[in-house]
Amino acid sequence: MKNISRRTFNNTLSRGIGGAAILSAMPLACAMGGQKQQKKKLGVALVGLGSYSTYQLAPSLVDCELCYLAGIVTGTPEKEKIWQEKYNIPAANIYNYENFDSISSNDDIDIVYVVLPNAMHADFSIRAAKAGKHVICEKPMAVSVEECDAIINACKEANVKLSVGYRLHSEPYTREIKRLVKDKTFGNVQYISAEAAYRSMGNPEQWRLNKALSGGGALMNMGVYAIQSAIYGTGMNPTSVTAQEFSSRPEYFKDTDETITAQLEFQGGAFGNIMTSHNTNVNRMYASCDKGWFELNPASSYGPLAGTTSQGALNFPHERQQKLQMDDFANHILNDSPNVAPGEMGKRDMIIVEAIYESIAKGNSKIELNLGSLGL
Repeated sequence: MKNISRRTFNNTLSRGIGGAAILSAMPLACAMGGQKQQKKKLGVALVGLGSYSTYQLAPSLVDCELCYLAGIVTGTPEKEKIWQEKYNIPAANIYNYENFDSISSNDDIDIVYVVLPNAMHADFSIRAAKAGKHVICEKPMAVSVEECDAIINACKEANVKLSVGYRLHSEPYTREIKRLVKDKTFGNVQYISAEAAYRSMGNPEQWRLNKALSGGGALMNMGVYAIQSAIYGTGMNPTSVTAQEFSSRPEYFKDTDETITAQLEFQGGAFGNIMTSHNTNVNRMYASCDKGWFELNPASSYGPLAGTTSQGALNFPHERQQKLQMDDFANHILNDSPNVAPGEMGKRDMIIVEAIYESIAKGNSKIELNLGSLGL
């Protein structure tokens, strides 16, 4: 598998993110890391301190009940002191990409959360497993099915738990849709549509638009949410996919896909459409059933989400999705509760992603899928 060097990653990242300055301007949060009285909680180390770790994961770990921010791994030395002071992280729990493997001897760290560009997921997930740490790998799980298999096998060999960063499976609106589908509250799903997109502007140098780091464009980013919505919204894996790609801003999207649409077929005659893009704003899932319908709009934002059905509105209190997600995984480790987003789910989605790209490459031809119950 192809590894991205620290130098390449940092040079790219420095063009796409403003660096440590965004952190220094933020208000201080409660001290939490490395405290012995938190032994009942599992220690989490974040690998990669970009915007998602900064604004979503770290603040969520402040509120988690079963885990806490115990360590960090960063390739930017300037961030070390900022994060150490902000979250009271012991110096012994601060690592860089070169000395990361020594995390194996650190008993404060139970879980490693890999939050790096997609092309680095497999490398650091496998290294974390070999270090004896449980792994959360941010979505998409990797840049190929082959890499997904390598991560899954490494975790099995090391006897550690593996989860993909699919926060929505711990979120109440999504869980309710899954329940409605399982219970056939509105009968069988006949048609489903799922769109997940945002408009990328002003920064063509960001890593998400660099195929060497991202592995693809909109499909590898927002497209995973559309695929997920179509699957949990029907309760089935697709049996085939036919896809199309187009771009209206080729001068900006030089290296990655801008907009992709795809048609999915399911067992029993259900069918659906998905759309993903880096050039428009839409975030929705809608399903038509034998005896009614249901919708989430927005369906995959950080929240609060909103939902309605042919029987009325859905209303749930909002909590940080990442808090719920990380506590779910910690509960899986501590109490053997179900793993709501296992590695097999990430692999399944990458099989579908590869089939979509194959369909496009073969002139929008239909690609048959044989997924069975993988990831369900």
